[in-house]
Amino acid sequence: MTKIVYETYEDAIRDAVTALGGFKKVGSMLWPAMPADDAGRKLSACLNTEKREKLDLGELRLIRHAARAQGIHTLMFYEARDSGYAEPTPVTPEDENAQLMREFIAATKVLESIQNRMKIPGGN
Repeated sequence: MTKIVYETYEDAIRDAVTALGGFKKVGSMLWPAMPADDAGRKLSACLNTEKREKLDLGELRLIRHAARAQGIHTLMFYEARDSGYAEPTPVTPEDENAQLMREFIAATKVLESIQNRMKIPGGN
């Protein structure tokens, strides 16, 4: 897999938008009440540093989550590198379920230990 290094945040977002199907598709996802052409133009304006329009945090989060769901990690990688973090490792649903199961088993053992300590000697 070729690692892409982006010059700007907008470039990374734009690449994720393109991979998700383009400005109209993602714009419609962000602003479903708006006609697709208008939504696409609005999204394009949000990624143009010369324009006043900008994505809000919720809209950016929606793009990041949609990209993650499609296996597109370039935006998350950009954010990590830009902030001085190591490249993140995507967690698969199977990995997450396995981790939750380990946590559940550990919590159950703790509860059993507490229950055993609460028992009064000689009582039933």
